[in-house]
Amino acid sequence: MICRQPSPARLAALALALPAAVGNALAQQQVVITGSTVERAVEEAPYAITVVDRDTLRTAGPMVNASEALQRVPGLVANNRGNYAQDLQISARGFGARASFGVRGLRLYADGIPAAGPDGQGQVSHFDLAGAERIEVLRGPFSVLYGNSSGGVIALVGAPVRQPGWEVGLDAGSFGLRQARVSGAAVLGQGLDLRASASQMTIDGFRPQSGARKTQAGARLGWQGTRDQVVVLLNHLDQPADDPLGLTRDQFALGPEQTAPQAIDFDTRKQLSQTQLGVAWTHRFDDSALRELKLAAYTGERGVTQWLAIPAGAQGNPRHGGGLIDFDRRYGGVDLRSRWAVGSADVVLGIAADRQRDDRRGYENFTGTAPDQVFGVTGALRRDETNTASTRDVYAQAEWPLAAHWTLSGGLRHGRVALESRDAYLANGDDSGDLDFRYTSPVLGLRWQAMPGLNVHLSVGRGFESPTLNELAYRADGTGGFNDALKAQTSRQVELGAKWRAPGVALDAALFEARTDDELGVATNAGGRSSFQNVGRTLRRGVELGLGLQPTPAWNARVAASWLDATYRDDFLTCAGIPCAAPSVTVPAGNRIAGTPRESLFAELAWQGGAWGEPAVEWRATGTVAVNDRNTDFAPGYGTLALRWSKAYALGAGLRAEWLLRVDNLGDRHYAGSVIVNDANGRYFEPGAPRSVLLALRLSGAL
Repeated sequence: MICRQPSPARLAALALALPAAVGNALAQQQVVITGSTVERAVEEAPYAITVVDRDTLRTAGPMVNASEALQRVPGLVANNRGNYAQDLQISARGFGARASFGVRGLRLYADGIPAAGPDGQGQVSHFDLAGAERIEVLRGPFSVLYGNSSGGVIALVGAPVRQPGWEVGLDAGSFGLRQARVSGAAVLGQGLDLRASASQMTIDGFRPQSGARKTQAGARLGWQGTRDQVVVLLNHLDQPADDPLGLTRDQFALGPEQTAPQAIDFDTRKQLSQTQLGVAWTHRFDDSALRELKLAAYTGERGVTQWLAIPAGAQGNPRHGGGLIDFDRRYGGVDLRSRWAVGSADVVLGIAADRQRDDRRGYENFTGTAPDQVFGVTGALRRDETNTASTRDVYAQAEWPLAAHWTLSGGLRHGRVALESRDAYLANGDDSGDLDFRYTSPVLGLRWQAMPGLNVHLSVGRGFESPTLNELAYRADGTGGFNDALKAQTSRQVELGAKWRAPGVALDAALFEARTDDELGVATNAGGRSSFQNVGRTLRRGVELGLGLQPTPAWNARVAASWLDATYRDDFLTCAGIPCAAPSVTVPAGNRIAGTPRESLFAELAWQGGAWGEPAVEWRATGTVAVNDRNTDFAPGYGTLALRWSKAYALGAGLRAEWLLRVDNLGDRHYAGSVIVNDANGRYFEPGAPRSVLLALRLSGAL
C-alpha cells in the first residue's frame, strides 16, 4: 500500500477536530523530562519532545530493539533492518537517513552517558530497554546541553530503585527468537541501592545468513545523601551477528526470505563487544546563587570485526583496504555543569570533553589463489592506522520568566571537533590526514501560555554536524585514503509548535523548516565501503502531530503523524560505482533526499478491560522512499497491522505475573523495512519481517 500524501492543512484540521470530539475524558498525567535547565513537564518545553514511557516499552515487543517503541514518535523514523550486523536505521526530520549502519545526525545518551562518539556516529544496541524508565526524543538542535548533531537527541533514562525486587522474563517468537532475562533491585542501606540485570537473546532470522546472539549485562549503583547523589553505571554487550546484505529490485520482488548470494559466498558477519563504565556526582546547594553542581565521566572499550562481501579482484587495487574491518576503540569523556539562580532566571554553565581512539586494521577476506580461494576468512593485512576524534565544548543555557504567561530561553555552545588518521601501512602510500572544525551554535526559544492547558512555542537554532571518522575513511574518487575535502554541514532551523493538555487529551503539534549548507551525502556505497561528499544546500520542511486520547477510563488512543518534504536545492554530480574517478551523473535540484519518507503514520487503539487485560490494535504506515539521490528507484509505501494482548496477575505473597502476546505484520505484507542509500551494487532494499508472533512471560516479586 502506498500512503497518500497528507497536506499540512489536513494535519492541522485533524489536530483540531479530534480533541474537540472528546468531552468527558479523564485528566492526563504530566510526564517530567530533563530537556532544559531544570526538570519540567513535556508541555512546558519550548521545543518538540516526546516521551516513551516504561509501559509502552514493555508492550511494544521483546525489548531487544529501540525501534519497537520509537515508531510512536512523530518526526522520527526508526527502522529495524532485520540485520543485527548493521544496528537500527534512525533519522529525525530527515537527518541521519544517509547512514548505512549505526545512527547518524542525533546525539544518543543512556543514563546521561553518551552513546554517540565525539565524531557524531553512535549506536543504540546496548540500550537496556527492560531496565528503562522512559526514552526521551528531542527533535531539532534546540538545546545547547548537547553537542555535534543536527537532528536532535535520543536519551534513555534508567528506572530508579523504588523498592527491592526481582524479575525473570522468558520470550519466544517467530524465526527462532528466544530470550531469557533476569533483573534485581536491592536497597543496601545508608542511602545505597543497586539494580542489576542480564539477558541473552538468540534469533535465526527470517532470511538466510541473518541469525544473531545478543548477551547483555548491566548494573546501576546509587547513593543518595542529604545534598549529594552518586550513580555508577556499568554495562557490557556481546553481539555476534550474520549479515544478509541488501537486495536488488529483482531479488526483493521474490519475497522477504531472500538473501544476496554474496552473503553466503563470503559468510558476511560481524562480531561486536562493548564494555562501558560511567559515574555521575550531583551536589545541591542551599541558600546560594549556585544551586547545583554535576560532574559526569565515562570510559569504555568497543571492539568490532566485520567480514564484507568484497571480491578478491576488487581488493587487488593497491589502494584498497581489504574486505575485513577490525578495530579496537577506547573512548571516554567528562561533562561538568553548574546551575545558577540569577534573579528570576535559571542558568546552566558547562564544559565538556570527549575523545575516542580507534586502532583500525583491514585484512583481505580470502586466502589462497583461484580457483582454490577460501572466502569469509582473515587474510593478509591491507590497512593499519590509528584514528582519533576529540571534542572540547563550553556552553551556557538560561530560562527567564518574562511575564505571567511568557518564558524566554536561550543558549550558546562553542566547540571544536578534531579528527585525525595516522597511517602505519605504507606499502600503498601514506593515507594520513587530519581535519579541525570549530563551531558556535546559538538557540532561542519563546513559550507563551495562551490559555490554561495550551502552550505555544517558537524556537530557532543552528545545527552543526561534522563528518565522522567512517565518512572520512575513503575519498569519493575511489583512490582510498583520508577524505580531507569534506566540510562540516550546518543548518538553520526554526520550529513553531503547540501543546495542549485537557482532560483526556494530550496534543503536540509542530511545523518546522531546516535549511542546510554543505549537506553531507553518500557519493557511492559498495562492498561495505561508503565514500562521502558535500552536495550543497538542502531544504527540509514538515509537520508533526502527536495525539493521545482517553475518552473513557477503558479506552485509550494514540496517533503520531508526520509529513516531511526533504529536497536538494543545488545540482551536484554523483556516480554509480567504484571507482568514481569521473563523476558524470547530475542530481538535479528538487530531487528528494534519499532515505526520507514523505509521510508516516502510527495509530493505536487499546482497551483496558479489567479481567481481560489490555488488548490493542496498532497500525503503521510509511510513504515511498527514494533509494538513491538520482531518484531512479523508490521503496514502495506500505501499511502493516499489529495486534497485542497483555495481562498482569497478582499471585499473592508479593508475586506478580505478566504475559504479552503480539502478532506483527498481521496481513503478512511484503515491504522494504529500510533502504541502503546509494548502494552502487543496486542492493538497496532490506525487507521487513513477515508475519511474526511473540509470547513474553514475566514473573516478578518483592525482596
